[in-house]
Amino acid sequence: MKKILLLLLLTPVLTFAQEDLLSGLDSVPKNEITDSAFKALKIVNLESTKLAAKKELYFIVAHRFGSVEGGFESFFGLDNAVTQIKFEYGLTQWLTVAAGRSEQAYDVSAKYRLWPQMKNGFPVSIVVFNSVAFNNLLKENNLPKLEFADRMSYVSQLLISRKFSDRFSLELAPSFLHENFVSDDNQANSQFVMGVGGRLKVSKRVSINVDYAAHANRASSSPYKNPLSLGVDIDTGGHVFQMHFTNSQGMHEAGFLGNTTGDWGEGDIYFGFNLSRVF
Repeated sequence: MKKILLLLLLTPVLTFAQEDLLSGLDSVPKNEITDSAFKALKIVNLESTKLAAKKELYFIVAHRFGSVEGGFESFFGLDNAVTQIKFEYGLTQWLTVAAGRSEQAYDVSAKYRLWPQMKNGFPVSIVVFNSVAFNNLLKENNLPKLEFADRMSYVSQLLISRKFSDRFSLELAPSFLHENFVSDDNQANSQFVMGVGGRLKVSKRVSINVDYAAHANRASSSPYKNPLSLGVDIDTGGHVFQMHFTNSQGMHEAGFLGNTTGDWGEGDIYFGFNLSRVF
């Protein structure tokens, strides 16, 4: 009887102690995923570590006018433009697939997240990007022995980003590019490129973005340059509008990583924009 009485007296104390313990556990910081380091799927030309959400469809129009070096005669490049139409779809929270077309190339790609940046844990986001492109610029009239396989190019990138604050993010993008056909006999088909990009938020809806890709084994006789792009992102709510200047008119990965023709030092640069709409 005494034991039963003692148990009844201790029950409220044990209950309160359990509630205090549970409330203490609830107050422990959870290992939450950090918000995306970049607002758009691309920094400028380089892919960002942002993925489309599951079942989200992006419709993207990317435009590159001609070189501003042409001056008033070509209306600073506005008379000569290249347009890419692209669709990107989030199959899952960690996998995005895409297909695009411009007069330069058809391309399909997949971007998948290996690990996200955590607020109280893993310090970076790691994403893998792979693309395959079919080069439309190679013509049989100029190259009689051209075969279908010669038009193919492949790109693999490891995208590593860190969001240092709500305003500032950086990304590294070591890249491998393989072109089945190269115009310079001294140029290796397999090429290595190191990309780097960043974002600085300057207001609630506006950020300044920059990306650059350094080619590691370009032939000394090659006419191509390293792509450098500087732009502004404007978040309008329903979409992100990206305006920029770049020395690459190519928009698919093999086009700007390996075949950039413009030269900032000579004023041979292109104005362009990326416009995306989410459905």
